Amino acid sequence: MVGRHTFWQRNRLPLLALLMVVLLMCSACTQNNTATNTQSQAPIKIGVSVSLSGDFSADGKATEQGYQLWADTVNKNGGLLGRQVKLDFLSDGSNTTQVVTNYQKLITNNHDDLVFGPYSTLLTKPASVVANRYGYAMLEGSGGGPSVFTQGLHNIFDVTAPIVNQMDSFVEYILSLPADQRPQTVAYATEDDPFTQPMIDRARQLLEQGGVKTASYQVYPAETTDFTPIAQKIIASNAQLVVLGSMLPDATAYVQAFKQQHFNPKAIVASAGPDQGAQFTGPIGGASVAEGIFFPNAWAPGLTTYQNAQMVQDYIAKYGGTADQISADTAEAYAAGQVLAQAVNKAHSIDNKQLLATLHAGNTFQTLQGDVKFNDVGENVDGKGFTFQWQGGAVQRVYPASIATAKPVYPKPNWP
Repeated sequence: MVGRHTFWQRNRLPLLALLMVVLLMCSACTQNNTATNTQSQAPIKIGVSVSLSGDFSADGKATEQGYQLWADTVNKNGGLLGRQVKLDFLSDGSNTTQVVTNYQKLITNNHDDLVFGPYSTLLTKPASVVANRYGYAMLEGSGGGPSVFTQGLHNIFDVTAPIVNQMDSFVEYILSLPADQRPQTVAYATEDDPFTQPMIDRARQLLEQGGVKTASYQVYPAETTDFTPIAQKIIASNAQLVVLGSMLPDATAYVQAFKQQHFNPKAIVASAGPDQGAQFTGPIGGASVAEGIFFPNAWAPGLTTYQNAQMVQDYIAKYGGTADQISADTAEAYAAGQVLAQAVNKAHSIDNKQLLATLHAGNTFQTLQGDVKFNDVGENVDGKGFTFQWQGGAVQRVYPASIATAKPVYPKPNWP
């Protein structure tokens, strides 16, 4: 019929236009959903500055291994919140300026979702300031010097027992000895490092209160490379006990000097160095030279703590060696990862603001170093230090008795 049109014919163009709009909207929704799903499945990037050269290179490598081992384990078990973890490492050369540059790059250039802390109190202090500026939580296990927690920050969390009281266990052992066996004099030497000096000063305070007289006390720059004059002063003091606030290079140098000059005090304890396994025993002439030397630590491969046995097994499978060659630095880094994973699961998010709230909420976290609970400035109030000693070519836990694998050897045997 002429002049008559169906509804479709009369409205064909508007309907076609509407249909095209709907199709475009559906296509956009599909693209957005695809992008969102892709983003949600992208790896979680965690930035870390590690010391692969310089004074802390041995510790830095062990720290890198701990973080990587944790990430490997997490990824084998499905990742965090169903996403794989990717670590973004930068080397800081054991330098405070470079560590600041690294964390600025990790956060602002690399856009990493999260960060872990570096090795040492010295580097953690400036690194935590950078992370705090951008609202990032910083979990770490090797930056526990007191000065880290007096900066007025609320983003730093140390999973290891407070450094300042790490030698308390050793001092308690010394003061528990019968009066006629206890050392009467002690020589102290420490780097002016925020990790070592607070620990040594506290040990000195406790030993003096216990009646052990100070024969010598030396503080030297952390940049020192010639340790001979310091060793000579210790030897000249003829102290019966030597307490060292050392890292690997100076601990090694002191033992070499003491052995060469046949200086054999009743006991030697060093804050760090003897804990580095073959990296310590090799340069001094073998494990027999290390016999009887004490050191404090918050971890051992034989502890029956959360996931510890599995970590030790995985470490040997990946890096080789034996259990007693695993550095405590590795365990400290691994423990930081363990706490992060538990915090992420509690918060159901990797948002730093939510993680900070979770970490400050008084939760207790399980790690291979023992339970972790943070106070309001981020120190682990549940952490405890133990005393270890080289015996028969291996490291033994010797104090307190509740965790000991052997009794302390005292006095120290003569140098071989």
